[in-house]
Amino acid sequence: MKTIRHAARLALILPLLIGALTATAPAQPAHAADPFGHWLNPRGDVEVAVAPCGAMLCGTVTWVGGQAVADASDAGVGHLVGTQLLRDYHREGDGGWQGQVFVPDMGETFFSRIHQLDPGHLKISGCILHGLICKSQTWTRRP
Repeated sequence: MKTIRHAARLALILPLLIGALTATAPAQPAHAADPFGHWLNPRGDVEVAVAPCGAMLCGTVTWVGGQAVADASDAGVGHLVGTQLLRDYHREGDGGWQGQVFVPDMGETFFSRIHQLDPGHLKISGCILHGLICKSQTWTRRP
């Protein structure tokens, strides 16, 4: 029963953290095809710096604005900047990354995968049941 509640909460809350899925990505300059750099959620109100953490990949909030400030505050997170959202990702055989995503609105961490769609876009999925039920969103590389 607890897993079903988590699935329902994830389905409702994850889009609030990362933003609406329908945002249009602006044209981006050419970058090396790697996930490291600064990325914006689809709403453009959360910026995350993705960087190596030893052999792993991590992502830390560097800027928050707009609705994300209110969402974090409503969830009891006073200072979202500096929070590590992407945690302990390791490379997968298909070139993607697998790790955990922290969802501050829920105060919980979920199984996650990252796939780079092209040099300017990351697809980030947050899942329950080790990947059986997932929500994905596309983040855009910050110029």
